[in-house]
Amino acid sequence: MWLPADPPALIEAVRITDPLGQYRADDLTGDLVALWEDDSAPTLIRALPPGDLHRCFVPGWGIRAHGTDGPLYQVAFCYDCHGARLWGPAVPADRAGIHGFDAGSAPARELLGRFRSSAGGL
Repeated sequence: MWLPADPPALIEAVRITDPLGQYRADDLTGDLVALWEDDSAPTLIRALPPGDLHRCFVPGWGIRAHGTDGPLYQVAFCYDCHGARLWGPAVPADRAGIHGFDAGSAPARELLGRFRSSAGGL
């Protein structure tokens, strides 16, 4: 999956609390479950292979990526419909939107495991 080239300085891992509102939300809404300061999450997201997008888009997890000068992008992940919505100030208009990904792939499973293990709190 495509992500902006700017490496984030910080990533907020979010358990989404308003999944139905994420289709067009300006900001990812949810509970902050972790702060990730390494570059492994963007690496995993870039490695997500394309997949067939199904219909529901009710995401449970997401990230907010921040650079040194402010927000870069947000991604909301629905592992049921295999959709990831990408948006934010560092995302060109033609790249923003919902993209299909292979939710059963190794990078997707590793990212989901990282979300779940982070849900214990900060």
